[in-house]
Amino acid sequence: MSKEDKPVDGTLIRELANILNDTDLTEIELEQGELRIRVSRQRDQIVGYGAAMPMGAYAPQPAPSLPAPAAQAPAAAPAAASGPEVGSVPSPMVGTVYLASAPGARNFVEVGQQVNEGDTLLIIEAMKTMNQIPAPRSGTVKRICVDNAQPVEYGEALVVIG
Repeated sequence: MSKEDKPVDGTLIRELANILNDTDLTEIELEQGELRIRVSRQRDQIVGYGAAMPMGAYAPQPAPSLPAPAAQAPAAAPAAASGPEVGSVPSPMVGTVYLASAPGARNFVEVGQQVNEGDTLLIIEAMKTMNQIPAPRSGTVKRICVDNAQPVEYGEALVVIG
């Protein structure tokens, strides 16, 4: 039996799916040697601060690796079909957004503030690492699309710079 003929461990896939549920992520990928497993699910909203928040312009891909619940209705996403807002800065990773360097500290940016290319806009914590997200261009902050301590997905709009 070759490496490619080995059956996939269903228990591992279930464990990855449980991690998605426990962490409110929409996608997880595991790579060990030549084995690569990606489990994802479609979500209409991200939950944070005890209230539902729309995901905005990000539209996750449906997961072919897990069966969809029978009671789930297809979600309409007209905002996702129109594309991202002009000037938006997308999240380069999945993680948790922090608008300031520490609790109680001043936010890195405010609406109306002028930023230069390379200025820190916010921090995304991913896998216990704090990643500073720099401004990709100079301009004025038109809108901050996320709340402090909110989970974000890859490609989700963080800030709009005009």
